[in-house]
Amino acid sequence: MPCSPESACGDMSRVPRRVHQVAGLERPVEILVDAWGVPHIYAATHYDAFVAQGFNAARDRLWQIDLWRRRGLGQLAAVLGEDYVAQDRANRLFLYRGDMYREWLAYGSDAKRIATAFVAGVNAFVELARADAAFLPVEFELLGYLPERWQAEDVVRIRSHGLWRNVVSEVTRSRLVCQVGVAKASLWRRLRPDWSLQVPDGLDPCSIPADVLKDYVLATASVRFDAAAEPEPEPDAEEGMAAGSNNWVIAPARAAGGRAILANDPHRGHAVPSLRYIAHLVAPGLNVIGAGEPSLPGVSIGHNERIAFGLTIFAIDQEDLYFYPAATPVRVIEEAIDVKDGEPVSATLEFTRHGPVIHRDPARIYAVRAGWLEPGMAPYFGSVEYMRAENWREFRAALNRWGAPSENQVYADVEGNIGYKPAGLFPRRDTHDGLLPVPGDGRYEWRGFFDMDALPEEYNPAHGFIATANANTLPSDYPIGARRVGFEWAAPWRQERLTRVLSEGGGHTLRASLALQRDYVSTLGQALVPALPPSSFLAGWDGVMAADSPQAAFFAVWYYRHLNPALTRRALGEQDAVSALDSTVIVELAREPEAGALIADTLAAAWAETSALLGADPRRWRWGALHRMAFAHPLLPLADAPLAAQMRIREFGRGGDGHTVNNNGFDLMDFKVRGGASWRMVVAPGDWDNARMTNAPGQSGDPSSRFYDNLAEGWANDASFPLLYSRSAVERHTTLKIELRPAAP
Repeated sequence: MPCSPESACGDMSRVPRRVHQVAGLERPVEILVDAWGVPHIYAATHYDAFVAQGFNAARDRLWQIDLWRRRGLGQLAAVLGEDYVAQDRANRLFLYRGDMYREWLAYGSDAKRIATAFVAGVNAFVELARADAAFLPVEFELLGYLPERWQAEDVVRIRSHGLWRNVVSEVTRSRLVCQVGVAKASLWRRLRPDWSLQVPDGLDPCSIPADVLKDYVLATASVRFDAAAEPEPEPDAEEGMAAGSNNWVIAPARAAGGRAILANDPHRGHAVPSLRYIAHLVAPGLNVIGAGEPSLPGVSIGHNERIAFGLTIFAIDQEDLYFYPAATPVRVIEEAIDVKDGEPVSATLEFTRHGPVIHRDPARIYAVRAGWLEPGMAPYFGSVEYMRAENWREFRAALNRWGAPSENQVYADVEGNIGYKPAGLFPRRDTHDGLLPVPGDGRYEWRGFFDMDALPEEYNPAHGFIATANANTLPSDYPIGARRVGFEWAAPWRQERLTRVLSEGGGHTLRASLALQRDYVSTLGQALVPALPPSSFLAGWDGVMAADSPQAAFFAVWYYRHLNPALTRRALGEQDAVSALDSTVIVELAREPEAGALIADTLAAAWAETSALLGADPRRWRWGALHRMAFAHPLLPLADAPLAAQMRIREFGRGGDGHTVNNNGFDLMDFKVRGGASWRMVVAPGDWDNARMTNAPGQSGDPSSRFYDNLAEGWANDASFPLLYSRSAVERHTTLKIELRPAAP
């Protein structure tokens, strides 16, 4: 691999060097930052690697992780003012408040030591930034406060940053059943495996208040700096955002190079800085590289010297909404919320035996039972155990400790083995299915939890590959009646596309996996084209949602803005609970003979709207002209002109949508891209230096850094970048050397 123009091409004497004294280190540590902003951390002791990881994460992302910590602990109002008191109170409801001894042991024997080391590194940079304004991120100056020191417990007590399910859909489904009945409500989201929705005894679906989830939504929402904008749950997210992820593993027999291949691209909302952060940790007993959360030690998607691993959401239902008579006894905690430029506000936090009380009215109280408040459920922290596994047995055993979010974990190793195992805390519901709120009178309890053997797994399957994309992956003979794992999965379109491509012969290459991650074929579009009249603009369309495609632009306007809403109105009648139906239901309804007139009407309306949006000449229509990604720093409106110029990242037209493998989910109101794959990885175990990645818009949160948006254009143009592993390859591409030395006692 040729050295990059930005690097010293292996001449380490030419590389810029910085030196810092770091409390908590036992021995000196080197950090080599490569041309793409990835830090490669070389430590002489196992736990020094995590000290250095914490220091470096703070060096690149201090404001981001400080804000996440404040949000999760309910300490925003102390620095942002009284407008954030309600969000602080909501977040304190969902903090882990259990026994810390059991909490630490749930992740592994040395989890506490790892977290303590990581926090020591973060705190070392916090002290540096507080003492020297040159190291203080500009966001602190804009908002007028300073970062605070962390405690090791902060890493695991904060639970509200994960991807959770399904209390929002329970409430939405209840409202829908109230308005249209059980039969019609079942069209909203296709239950998989096949399952009949029933209203639990004791529930009147019309009795659930419309604002019952206000505190829950506040607790799980990101921080907004336009205080007037209040976050809302998104029950129709599958049709617009279709948030999800892809991963697959391919056996050597189906690959061209004689090695297994693993690919993963988890999808989340796009943000500045990126949700993911790449790091490489090298120390005795540790040589792991990949992406994780910037506020956590370790990596959750990546590889070590022996194995590679990746994850996508596996839809275990880990939440229930319970209701009780208003006189039900509760446990009460009184806490003071500090307020910037004001007096502390007293917050009353109430808890039932099931969990935090999120709503109270004269007749009832409502509480959330959240599996993610059990010990061992800090999002993604469970990776500290499996990232050090060396074989399938150790990896599978480590997944017994994985709690949250529930994931499809895929595996490949240097011996050519591939494997798949879902993991996550699995509540045992014997008397209900988790699809609607239930009375908290004892009839609808969780009877403990299933162990991981209750979930399916594959190891070296005969067909030679495994692929997941958040769709239902349960075997056809899975005993769903006895093991009610969950019924709300992503639509099957991405899964179908992956399976179709990976089933086509052998000779699969890294390049082919990279192309598949960037695939714009809409199997949803292909399924709808046969229902259209032969004269339609989409007749004969191949379903490719390319950025420069006129048909893709028209399809998106027609399907999302016209067809789905029209068929939803026809199927459900008058209701205001949902605005879109499950896409598989839409395909079935569109194929019915009586849908012909409605299809013709929606095509005509979509033609008029597309013409208004993109001009009268359809040959000039481009999907990427509507479907654009604008990475936006959350404090951009507060910046002066020079800083705003640094913060601003150019817009990019994108292909795909929420149902294509190259996932670019968007807001139905304006077609702006809101989420998808920021981090991507493709790797052949053993051929580590040829691994490829992307992380948009860049590694750094500092607008003045060269790594703030250096990966954005390549990401938008479907390029990839090296994920270097060997010391020699790293040194050829090093652009900065950071030396960390133990601080004097």
